[in-house]
Amino acid sequence: MSDEITLGNISSLSSPATDLIARAAGPLIEGDYFFRELINALPAAVYTTDPYGRITYYNEAAAAFWGCWPELGKSDWCGSWKLFWPDGRVLPHDQCPMAVAVKEQQAIRGVEAVAERADGTRVPFLPFPTPIFNASGVFVGAVNMLVDITERKRAEEATQRLAAIVDSSDDAIVSKDLDGIITSWNKGAERIFGYMAEEIIGKSVKVLIPSEYHAEEDTILERIRRGQRIDHYETIRQRKHGSLINISLTVSPVRNLQGKIIGASKIARDITERKRSEAQISLLAREAEHRTKNILAAVQATVHLTQSETTDGLKSAIEGRIQAFANVHELFVQSRWEGAHLCDLVTSQLAPYCQDVETRARIEGPDLLLEPYAAQTIAVTLHELATNAAKYGALSAPDGRVHVCWSGVEKGPLFLRWTETGGPRVTSPTRKGFGTRVMERMIRDQLKGKMVFHWRAGGLECEISYPQRSRNLHQQPGGLVPSSGFDLRH
Repeated sequence: MSDEITLGNISSLSSPATDLIARAAGPLIEGDYFFRELINALPAAVYTTDPYGRITYYNEAAAAFWGCWPELGKSDWCGSWKLFWPDGRVLPHDQCPMAVAVKEQQAIRGVEAVAERADGTRVPFLPFPTPIFNASGVFVGAVNMLVDITERKRAEEATQRLAAIVDSSDDAIVSKDLDGIITSWNKGAERIFGYMAEEIIGKSVKVLIPSEYHAEEDTILERIRRGQRIDHYETIRQRKHGSLINISLTVSPVRNLQGKIIGASKIARDITERKRSEAQISLLAREAEHRTKNILAAVQATVHLTQSETTDGLKSAIEGRIQAFANVHELFVQSRWEGAHLCDLVTSQLAPYCQDVETRARIEGPDLLLEPYAAQTIAVTLHELATNAAKYGALSAPDGRVHVCWSGVEKGPLFLRWTETGGPRVTSPTRKGFGTRVMERMIRDQLKGKMVFHWRAGGLECEISYPQRSRNLHQQPGGLVPSSGFDLRH
């Protein structure tokens, strides 16, 4: 070796392998056996070209990388079957990094490419083409090392996929060190807790925890230090502006490459709506149980208080009263069990007896919503009055009419009047009938109210009053909803 060989721009080669290759480049060009054997033993793909780009040497690793054995002195620039840019565009061999390094006589760094073998497999790689000069400064060729970055690319893609999943998750995904200092914060955490990443990273995770739960976080960190995982732990956390939320926590230890625990990864799911739904379901279940018991008690009392001289009469009376309960419960369903509108209640109880004539009844009064317990009692009372009117009173005569009116204000007493006209002549009874006693007892015992009957010759008049537990939903001018000639069939 008569002339000293130097490499252009070699300062950018930093690893021991590239330093070795750089020092061996000159002897490789000159055919030194020792350096050829040395480079041939390396696992990295290395090859050289002359000043014109013709391949003059390559090691076994280069042949394995290309999947072929190029002919020395005739193959130009690179031994790859085909070359591509990372975005998939074709990379002509005479424009590859080695060709650029030879043509421009300068080292090329920071470029990625993809080599395709003859069997179609593709290998992403980093080239390190470097020009070689002799002691006189004459350009004598170039050396290139090809670094297979397939595993690195797979790791990058996996990291990118994981980052995309974390970033797009509706759950809060947060990492923290063993001191509880937040180190990462995804979009889900921003939505749930209200803090932007730049506001919260670097702060203690306890800013998200109500003070009475701080000891809980200390326990979680202690378990993480012991390598334990916390699964679906339900607790309370605090948003940026102070509101509290129910969350389900899953916390896992985070280890470094040596297996040492260096922090924790936390997934927090907002379960506020789920908790609210569970509470509502529980409330509805208890309410349903309570209402069922009330209904059964009311039906039992109805059967117990019903009397008749015949079996058919007893059956008919029981069926009618139970149907009165059914009608009012249909109204409860419409109001989501808040109660029943008094106007609808009166209409539903009169409807079975007034379907043949449009103007048999007149109904008027403010739009009041009766609570369920009061609505049931009023429904049965109205049923008894309507049944009696159909058998013996105004609704038993073709020209008979019924007028039902009421007055009341929110949280005040309710007064309801039932008036019959146009029916058979009425005489005052010598004693109270069974039905009358039942109605009076229901109003007195269940509503703490009273019921008064006026047996006028022109028709029965009944007045009901009790301390109201209803809501005045809409008050028309004058306090009444005009409804002369109310059609009960609709």
